[in-house]
Amino acid sequence: MSRALNPFGKKHRFGKAWMHEHVTDRFVQEARKRGYRSRAAFKLLEVGARDKLFRSGIRAVDLGAAPGSWSQVLAEKLGPGASIVAIDRLPMDPVRGVTVLQADFASDEGLAAVEQALDGKRVDLVVSDMAPNLSGIDSADQARSIHLAELALEFASRRLQPGGDFAVKAFQGEGFDAFVREVQHLFTRTHIRKPEASRDRSREVFVVGKGLREQA
Repeated sequence: MSRALNPFGKKHRFGKAWMHEHVTDRFVQEARKRGYRSRAAFKLLEVGARDKLFRSGIRAVDLGAAPGSWSQVLAEKLGPGASIVAIDRLPMDPVRGVTVLQADFASDEGLAAVEQALDGKRVDLVVSDMAPNLSGIDSADQARSIHLAELALEFASRRLQPGGDFAVKAFQGEGFDAFVREVQHLFTRTHIRKPEASRDRSREVFVVGKGLREQA
């Protein structure tokens, strides 16, 4: 009998246990009821409400957007007058009110695609739920996750207008404290959030930068 497959198509060591936890998870069930593509929607909903990231009609960029639950939240909370660009190297079904790009944000081509979609305009909000493909080697996976967070921060520092906001997923471990200091240097306020929908056993947190400082 074959084992359950994880979202990446690989056999999962704890297939039955993982599947049971998944189907009984209240956030998974609520996501289905509300039409969100994944339970991750509730992470952004909580962080966004707590740190006042959602303002009607603003311009926003969603990095690492697939399968699209964060883009759904942005479209819902920012309203029809907003301009939202989402990018992921994986295919993603359309989201009404969102410009969806299939490209690798970490590549020059991906960055150029985002720049073109923005048409030279600065944005008010950058969010990133990017995470690396896990190798199982903790030190390597941690380094990759911090690297992705730094790429998102570099983009935000260049494309946000002064006063703009930033929220990024990061994993606590080697390099995390240094990354938080970078965010603190660029933004007037910095918060570290662990939303209720983030599983307790996960080292995942969300770093929020409020109010991009004027660049020298």
